[in-house]
Order: sequence, then C-alpha cells, then structure tokens
Amino acid sequence: MMIIMKTNATPQQVEHVIEHVKAAGLNVHLSQGVEATIIGAIGEAHSIPTELFEGLDGVEMVKRITQPFKLASRQFHPENSIFPLDGFTVGGDEIAIIAGPCSVESRSQIMETAQAVKEAGASALRGGVFKPRTSPYSFQGLGEEGLEYLAEARAQTGLPIVVEIMSQVQVDLMSKYVDVFQIGARNMQNFNLLRVIGETQIPVLLKRGLSATIEELLMSAEYILAGGNKQVMLCERGIRTFETATRNTTDINAIPVLKNLTHLPVILDPSHSTGHVDYVAAVARAAIAAGADGLIVEVHPNPAHAVSDGKQSLKPEKFAEMVKQVGQIAQIMGRRLATIQGEYQPLK
Repeated sequence: MMIIMKTNATPQQVEHVIEHVKAAGLNVHLSQGVEATIIGAIGEAHSIPTELFEGLDGVEMVKRITQPFKLASRQFHPENSIFPLDGFTVGGDEIAIIAGPCSVESRSQIMETAQAVKEAGASALRGGVFKPRTSPYSFQGLGEEGLEYLAEARAQTGLPIVVEIMSQVQVDLMSKYVDVFQIGARNMQNFNLLRVIGETQIPVLLKRGLSATIEELLMSAEYILAGGNKQVMLCERGIRTFETATRNTTDINAIPVLKNLTHLPVILDPSHSTGHVDYVAAVARAAIAAGADGLIVEVHPNPAHAVSDGKQSLKPEKFAEMVKQVGQIAQIMGRRLATIQGEYQPLK
C-alpha cells in the first residue's frame, strides 16, 4: 500500500510512520518527490487495514496499490525516475544513445568504435564480453580481457560502459569495471541474478524477454527494485511472433504503455528488434517519436567481419546519420540528446 504524507509533514512524522510500517511486518520503500512524499508499505499487506496508518500524524491518505508490480508502478511513484549516469541523466529531458559492438573482439576494435560513436554523439558505450551463444562452438567472448579494453576506452573517451552480465557469480568481477549492468532477454526471469543485482547500486538495463509480456517485464524489474536498487532502465528489444521478415517484432506500443504504467526510463533496441541494418534507423526514429528515453544500438567498424550480429550492426558513418535524425525528432518532442564531458585522446 501507499502512505501519502501531507505536504507539510515533518521528517519526524515520516520516520514515525516508517516505524509503524516495519512494526506491521512490511518492508519500507520511501519515495520523496517534488510534490509528495510516499511511503511504500510492501509485502503481504492484504490483511492489514489501511486504518492502521490513516490516523498517524502527517498522513494525508492511504491507498492500496492495485497492480502486481508495486515499486515499479506509477501509482507508487507518480513522477518519472531520473538518475545520473556519468555526466548526464536518464529518464528526464535527455535522451541517452548507447552504442557499440555486440562483442568486444580486440583492443583496436573497441578503441576505434568508442572514438567513432563518441564523435557521432553517443553518450555511452556498449560491448559484450561474456557471450554464450546458441552454438557452444561460436565465439564466447573475451571475459575480463574485454572488460579491461572497455575500461581503457572509457578512460579515453569519457563514455560510461554498458556490459551484459550472465550470472550472479560475475557480479564481483564486473562491479570493478562497468557503469551499467545489462540483463539480456534470456535472463529477464533469472530471479537469482535479479536479486543479486538488486543488492548493488549499479544502474541496470533490463531487456524484455523474447516472449515476455509487459507485466512480466515489470515484475522482473520489481525484483531489482525490491532489493534496493532504484536505478533500473527497461529495454524493449523486440518480441518473438509469427513474422519472419525481421529477426524480432518491434513492439513500439510497449513504449507508451510502459511510460503510462511505470516511472522507470524506457530504452529501445532497434538492432535486435529488427535484426537488419536497413531497418535500424527507421525504428530508432519511431522510438524517439513514441517517447523512448534512449536507444541502444549495435555499431561495428567492419560489420562484414564481426564475430556476432554483423547483419544488424551499423557502420560508424550510418550511425552518425541516425544520431542526427533522432536528435531532430527529439527537438520536436521538446527533448535533447544527452551529452557528456570528456574528450577522446588518441592512443600513443
């Protein structure tokens, strides 16, 4: 349930209500916005009467959250969640552009790509280092060596790095390097991983599962939020349907639906949702027009020789064109592309 405090409620009154919530055996999640302070009483609250809290000093009203996802719900947190990410913010007026290769293949490849996407207007760098594939004989990633290359690219460009985590046993290692954990579509309902990520304070990009409903995506986000990590971005990356003309079917509807249901930022992946370089820019434009808070795009200096996902990877010059286009749409929507500080320094 939500305990909505009066606008003039004192910190002492807020703390007093929190003590009562804990005494009732419920978990507390505090949301302090510009217009209201809301105390979320999370847990098995069905049998607990709202009257238990309605008479406390400073309480305006008590409401039950009707949606199964409590902390992710816009009922609980009416304002958009906005959080900083190394020089820019996610979830507000700025639109994040995350770009880079599917896999980190070598030092020279990631350095070249990082410089190119930075110059084109990207605000973060993506790259996979743990790459379990459908075939056990395919390239599996560089592991920590790849993380070291990404960290070097960050140091030289200023771009924060977004890296997919595959297992909870990788958390300690990856926490030393990454700025954002990416949870892939196949791990969206890996609840053990979600719980561990929830205990960190590292931002998370949570991708929608191949056949997951929007509610299931939000319930997965709830695991992370319930652990105390409030910095969660949701990612629509296309869903599996009967259509075979594209790799997946972009659920563009998911963007306004999610923006209505949740306060969490929404990112779209036009690379995986289409699976073909010819369609990436068009879907990226549509995403920004639909209200997305950012994009995550695959970029490779030589897609024909990429070890993975070359068919959907933009060359740097095509990526630069796409960034200009989505920037123009962002202006029409009253928004702007995120920019970061820090200049690229050529390798010695």
